Parts: sequence; structure tokens; C-alpha cells
Amino acid sequence: MALDPSDLVGSALSGRADLRGALHRLRRVTGLPLAFAGLVEPGSGQLRISELQGSRTTSLQGLSVHSGNGLGGKAVALARPCWVTDYSASRRISHEYDAAVAAEGIRSVLAVPVVVRRQVRGVLYGALRAAQPLGDRTVSAALDAARDMEQALVVRDEARTLLAATAPPEGDSAGAWEEVREAHGALRALAPRVDDPDLRAELLRVCGRLAGVAGGQNAAAGGVPRVSLTARETDVLACVATGASNRAAAERLGLRPETVKAYLRSAMRKLGAHGRWEAVVAARRAGVLP
Repeated sequence: MALDPSDLVGSALSGRADLRGALHRLRRVTGLPLAFAGLVEPGSGQLRISELQGSRTTSLQGLSVHSGNGLGGKAVALARPCWVTDYSASRRISHEYDAAVAAEGIRSVLAVPVVVRRQVRGVLYGALRAAQPLGDRTVSAALDAARDMEQALVVRDEARTLLAATAPPEGDSAGAWEEVREAHGALRALAPRVDDPDLRAELLRVCGRLAGVAGGQNAAAGGVPRVSLTARETDVLACVATGASNRAAAERLGLRPETVKAYLRSAMRKLGAHGRWEAVVAARRAGVLP
């Protein structure tokens, strides 16, 4: 039965943890009493509010915002920040969501779109319960939080693409296994860049499952006993397995070439190998690499 790594990450790829982090940073920097956010749902194009911090009611929770409607919908349609000083009285926006906004006591509000590759993927809001200007510092902090969120979504997109290539092939197709191994190495290099600890753990778990599937096949064919390598030793071997030089592995992993050499020597010693490719073969037989 083939492993489907996308099932292992589930909602971890949705980006909601990144939304929470972005809102927390925004409130910490600006002192805003209320911040909320949502992602644009694939296919529908609608923004759904899913994360709230500092709210007093549940009026905004789960609110579905259509492109062009209200302040957030305007930010989605224009793909640029929008703000109003007095929401209920503003003539610059439509007022489909006045009841929910009034229930939370919102007056001044800012909506900043999260744009990835020219596509709006979400909106971050900051709000006051008084009709007063939000100020340049608040706008700048919201823009910074949106940029951080954009980078986090880029990483998640990369993870999703790699996961799609990591379903172990049925049978012993050498070409298909090479594609899986390439994706495995890329995932090992990507995981340290992921800020969300849950997603990072899931990516590494997928890598472990891939290695386990291959290791089981190797064991059935007379594999060697498992060895215990550190995470970085495994990262380096995964890069070497894709044909990367020490320098290329260092750039990929954010390490110095000398550090890569040290990890490689340590892994070779544990595997009883006398060369880099011998170490890769031994790691595959031991179930460390796919």
C-alpha cells in the first residue's frame, strides 16, 4: 500500500498557525486591542475569518467575506492595503458586514492583503474601538506582518509541492524512486526553514516514513541493522544522495562547507563507510534514507 504523505500533514499546510503568529506579532508591536485574519478559500475566492485575538464576541468568527465587499473584500479585490477611520460611517466601502463589525465595537480598522505570486491568499486586520487614525507605525507593522506571512506561505507551497512528489512508487521502479529521493532531500533541507513546529515535525515524519518504506524493502532483501544518525547528519546525507557537493549541500542547508564535511565524516563513521556514496548506500540499507 503506497504512503500518501499529504495525508500526514493534513491541516498543517493550511497556514492558520502562521496567521496566529502574524497577528500576535502585529499586536505586540502596535499595541492594537484587536486583530483578526483569514485565508482566501481555494476555488470560491472568498475570505473566511478564522483567527481572532483580542475579540470580545464571536460575531466575526467564521465570517465569509466576498471579494469587493466591505473593507477586507476591497483589499482582496485591489490587492493593496485599505483602511477607514470610522467603519460604519465610511463611504469608501460597502456595508454588508456592519452588524458583525458593530457587535465587536470596531470603529477604525486596517486590512492588509497577503499576496503570494500576485494572488491574494489572505488578509490581516488591525482594529481600534475608537474612531481615530491608526497611524503610519501601525500600517508599517501590518505590512511587515503580511510580508512575513507571505514568506511563510511560500515555504508551505514548496512543502506541498515536494510532498506531492513523495508517494513511494509501487514496485521497484528505479526512476520513480530517484524522484522520491530528490523530493526527500529537498524536504529535509526545507524543514529547518519552517517556523511552525507542528508543520516542521510533520515534514520530518513524512521523511521518516519514506525512509522506513524503503528500509523495509531493503531489509527484506538483506539490509543492514539500523543506525542512529543525528538530524543534521541525515540532512547532509540526503543532500549527498541527490548528487550535491559539500559546498552545494552547505548552501542548501545554511551551513558552512567545513560543517558539512564534519557531519559527513561522523555519518560515515557510524555507518562503517569509507566514502560518501558508500555512506549513502549504507544509509539506504539501514532505513535512514529512501
